[in-house]
Amino acid sequence: MLVLEAKLKGKTEQYNLIDEAIRTALFLRNKALRLWMDVKGSDKYDLNKYCAVLAKEFDFAKKLNSQARQSSAERIWSAINVVIAVRF
Repeated sequence: MLVLEAKLKGKTEQYNLIDEAIRTALFLRNKALRLWMDVKGSDKYDLNKYCAVLAKEFDFAKKLNSQARQSSAERIWSAINVVIAVRF
């Protein structure tokens, strides 16, 4: 995993927008995880499609770039695969 660190200098409004984007990505990730837990047999593509559905349902999720929404779904899918691999 690649981790980048940066020291940001910005205005309060910019920090608030970054915080909102992070919170939205976490919301989408948690909803995708809940879908995987509730709907047995759901796969990576179902999670990606669900993020698009959530964007239509929630205005704040629509503000997030579609690639960022898909990235949230792909991250949770990667985490699910790790857990499945460790479990079996």
